[in-house]
Amino acid sequence: MVRLPSRPLTLEEFLQLPETEPASEFIDGHIFQKPMPQGKHSAIQGELPAAVNAVFRHRRIARAFPELRCTFGGRSVVPDVAVYVWDRISRDTQGAVANLFQSAPDWTVEILSPDQSQTRVVKNILHCLKYGTQMGWLIDPDEQTVFVYRPGQLPEAFEEPEARLPMPDFAEQLSLTVGELFAWLQD
Repeated sequence: MVRLPSRPLTLEEFLQLPETEPASEFIDGHIFQKPMPQGKHSAIQGELPAAVNAVFRHRRIARAFPELRCTFGGRSVVPDVAVYVWDRISRDTQGAVANLFQSAPDWTVEILSPDQSQTRVVKNILHCLKYGTQMGWLIDPDEQTVFVYRPGQLPEAFEEPEARLPMPDFAEQLSLTVGELFAWLQD
């Protein structure tokens, strides 16, 4: 859904608006509301952060956040999963996780919903890569394919169940195949 104001909004004006459910993103002066997640999307979105956090959080290497607003480079986007290396997690004055994240995630993951624009999602991944994200994934549950984006490289498609999914450098200890990822839809 696109909100068409009489004039483009500024990022600051957008950030003053109340949050929507599902989340809205700010891109090039316009507001785009993300579609409501459906079953396949929700299943993967629930399992992937848990898998990442099980390997990296207790060792203070990285942390995965579902639906985290990330504001940087003139945009405010809400990746389905944003993973930050431990020392890049925004913190408040007490050292707790901050409410505002004003940098690109180190790893961004989008899970395609049936009514979602693949073009807009890819543009968000490319925006993240431009601002320092190490890797972006676009997961298509219906096609059971994972597209992997890296800075300065062509995207790769992974669809064979035994194919091991590439990880960002900091996450190489996480081992996940295409089949294991999509098996989360069967449990």
